[in-house]
Amino acid sequence: MALRLRPTDTSFYELFSISAQHLVTGAGLLAEMISEGSDRKDVAKQMREAEHVCDENTHAIVRRVNSSFVTPFDREDIYSLASGLDDVMDELDEVVDLVLLYEVVDFPAEVLSQVEIIQRCAEITADAMPKLRSMTGLDDYWIEINRLENSGDKSYRRTLAKLFSGDFKAIEVLKLKDIVTSLEGAIDAFEKVANIVEQIAVKES
Repeated sequence: MALRLRPTDTSFYELFSISAQHLVTGAGLLAEMISEGSDRKDVAKQMREAEHVCDENTHAIVRRVNSSFVTPFDREDIYSLASGLDDVMDELDEVVDLVLLYEVVDFPAEVLSQVEIIQRCAEITADAMPKLRSMTGLDDYWIEINRLENSGDKSYRRTLAKLFSGDFKAIEVLKLKDIVTSLEGAIDAFEKVANIVEQIAVKES
């Protein structure tokens, strides 16, 4: 078996961890956005700033890949993971923006459940990123993300059923449907990141 040259530069792992921490921040801002009495314009401003900082970190990862002779794992996998993490932040930003633009005040309990799932996904993703260095202890991460994504799917379907039950005005149905669909997109984006990590771990094992 051919030996693989391993770089001593640990900055890739640090940058991935930073990206994941931005997702924790974004998920927290999302929860604040739908909480009663929040200053939504201020929260949305913070979210735009957080999304911009996350973008900058993604660009830093790409620049380091392009300037590095040896990378900790395949370049395409690094690009995919960096892009996947950034996509999650974009989804969170979209939800916050929709809540602000649509001026929705009351949310079904199922929406709160989706947001809680997103926060949990962000936390365990942030916990998983440092483990890329050793490629150990990651199985529980993608298994739990998959479980959470399945739970999110069920919550999404229940929310749609509630929206079309006749208890909501048509315009509210349209607004809430957009929001819950974007929430579902964020949960799916977390699962995509977990799938990428699993693929990397398999290749490196």
